[in-house]
Amino acid sequence: MPLRARLTLLYTSLLGGILLLFGVLVYVLVSALLLDQVDKTLNAAAQQILTNSRVDAVGELGVITLPSLELTTTVYVQLWDRQGSLRMASPGLDDITQPLAKTSMEAIAPIFGDNIIQNTHLRVLTVPLRVETRRVGVLQAATPLTLVDSVRNTLVLTLLGLAFVSMFLAAIASWVSLGQALAPLETATETAEQITRADDLSRRIFYNGPPDDEIGTLIRAFNRSLERLESLFTSQQRFLADVSHELRTPLTVIKGNVDLIRKLGPDAESLDSIRDEADRLTRMVGELLLIAQAESGKLNLNLSSVEMDSLLLEVFQQMRVLAGDKIALKLTEITPLTVTADCDRLKQVLINLVSNAIHYTPEGGQVTLSMTGSEQAVRIQIRDTGPGISAADFPHIFDRFYRGEKARTRSKTSGFGLGLSIAYWIVEAHKGKLEVESREGQGTTFIISLPCE
Repeated sequence: MPLRARLTLLYTSLLGGILLLFGVLVYVLVSALLLDQVDKTLNAAAQQILTNSRVDAVGELGVITLPSLELTTTVYVQLWDRQGSLRMASPGLDDITQPLAKTSMEAIAPIFGDNIIQNTHLRVLTVPLRVETRRVGVLQAATPLTLVDSVRNTLVLTLLGLAFVSMFLAAIASWVSLGQALAPLETATETAEQITRADDLSRRIFYNGPPDDEIGTLIRAFNRSLERLESLFTSQQRFLADVSHELRTPLTVIKGNVDLIRKLGPDAESLDSIRDEADRLTRMVGELLLIAQAESGKLNLNLSSVEMDSLLLEVFQQMRVLAGDKIALKLTEITPLTVTADCDRLKQVLINLVSNAIHYTPEGGQVTLSMTGSEQAVRIQIRDTGPGISAADFPHIFDRFYRGEKARTRSKTSGFGLGLSIAYWIVEAHKGKLEVESREGQGTTFIISLPCE
């Protein structure tokens, strides 16, 4: 059953249940009020009769006068003596020789009850008559409940009619309002099906209702999911294209050298070239595996206490050899701090960032290292005086296989455009941050923030 129909049935059933409960309460209340009024009338008539009753010297009932019964013509009275003989009855009861309520004749206290005599529904009050402790007779006063039953029946029919009409109108209103409320969901379903059929992840679901209601929140979340899927799909396509491009060069070199060896025989230069390209492929596969582990949260870290000042000094000494006389590599500030981290991975990040800074800084430039911090965090800055990062390249510097060089030429020592992506994920795995600040022509600064122990 569709959601719209289920909700309509639910709302209609709830309304029906409420109306049923309300109708029962109204019926019980009206019936109680009507019967209370009837009982008061019977009780008043009985009291008037008792005030005019007489008992002779031997305890027998005497003559009874009923002066006020003319005002209550709907009340019928029977008077029975202690032997069970009918002593007096109201006009209209001459042909009725049985008690108006036979089961109440032996009652020891006044009691009300219902009875049907000659197809007439009566309300009967039975009052035992006593003189001191002696029982001398029974008085029964009754009145027809024809009007009460009529009111009850009319009330039941009215309540049922109102209930059915209300439920019908509620069902129509619910069906229409739910149709309008669920229309965006139908649109979302159709759009999702069209996206699936057409493989068009660029489409979005339009919603012109309140943006903060449940449907608006759902559609906004769905659109965000589409954006995420589109980004992942585009990234995957670019990744496959980049991998294909990176694999093509070493495989071409290896194939060319193999063909050359077949024609001219093995030589040291060809074998060295094959080995170098195989090493490049091995490094690329290792770096891709490392990124995949980091992105999936499965990067294994050998955590220990790492003295960051010692680690930075070690990297500084190693990178001075790479900088040589071409670049001025300086360490301006260092603070003794300790973090819980994987020492080898952090060293990999620092070497990657410093070597990049040296590589992109022109001859005569300067690369500056510094480390500051507090008991809460360590902050390492690697600043160069290179050309900076262009605005077009800046959003993509941490993407896999992305390089800012305009030329696609590669040397034996050039990387695959994976270094910054690896550095980013290693820092993230340590619950830190890797940020970058850059302006074209003014250099670039990479900032590593790590939590202290």
